Amino acid sequence: MKQLLLAATAALALTGVFAGAALADDPSGTLVIYTSQPNEDAQQTVDAFKAKYPNVEVDWVRDGTTKVMAKLRAELAAGDPKPDVLLIADTVTMEGLKQEGHLLSHEDADVSAYDAGIMDKDKTYFSTKLITTGIVYNTNAGMKPTSYKDLLKPDAKDKIAMPSPLTSGAATIHMATLTSNPDLGWELYEGLAQQGAIPEGGNGGTYKAVAGGEKLYGFVVDFLPIRAKKDGAPVEFVFPEEGVSAVTEPVAILKTAKNVPAAKAFVDFLLSPEGQQLAADQGYLAAHPDVAPPEGFPSRDTIKLMTFDPSDALANDQANKMKFTEIFGG
Repeated sequence: MKQLLLAATAALALTGVFAGAALADDPSGTLVIYTSQPNEDAQQTVDAFKAKYPNVEVDWVRDGTTKVMAKLRAELAAGDPKPDVLLIADTVTMEGLKQEGHLLSHEDADVSAYDAGIMDKDKTYFSTKLITTGIVYNTNAGMKPTSYKDLLKPDAKDKIAMPSPLTSGAATIHMATLTSNPDLGWELYEGLAQQGAIPEGGNGGTYKAVAGGEKLYGFVVDFLPIRAKKDGAPVEFVFPEEGVSAVTEPVAILKTAKNVPAAKAFVDFLLSPEGQQLAADQGYLAAHPDVAPPEGFPSRDTIKLMTFDPSDALANDQANKMKFTEIFGG
């Protein structure tokens, strides 16, 4: 009987060990996120994550990527960075943080289904969606562009709006992508300047100028005209034959993260089919190739992403912006 009691006690203790391990693997505590997502998207993302991981409390701070980074830089300088996770607009900013040694590698993250070109090979940051930039045109325009070079035709003279890379992160990525393409290069931007294009502001202003008929053509992020077209706006979005650039809203874990298990769970959630479907439900093109695009987008196999190297873009960022300023003035 004594041996039976000892065996039973040992079995219960072993069960407790396994139960404790299971609980240890279930993230809890507070997760701090700095993000540039729109407020509504950020709240939906946090709510969906908390539904899956109810033991995690999420504190999140939202602002534009430039302001988020200014806040983080100040905290890093003071030796007291607050966020566990960053979810911001572009990979160039993440590449800078990576090269400075601020990002933690999440080696167990499953990115096998994704295009390798949009993921960091060292798994320090991960693209979560594709916000592409192509051509928008007013449906009253005579010419219907299919190529970036169409904007250099006489039909588009003095009718082009475009966001400035000095203001817009997406425009910066677009400039770096197009100018590194040997079939386009800086000659395209020089031609746009000769066409009377005056880059200013962000994507919203460009969209309004084209939708309102002030201009007939422009570069803009995909979801603005695609969503507005469904509401009757006189616009069409073109995925040009050369391809599109994309900002990918990457997510990363800081090396200074105080809650690494919850941070890894958050990254894994965004990369999961569930997280990717959430991005599509919010009206964005999911990074996962098997998630159907939102209404108004073409099928994924017809969308060509142009080659983009975040490391090269980071190294050449200031030179590119100086070249841009030389061409357009300012």
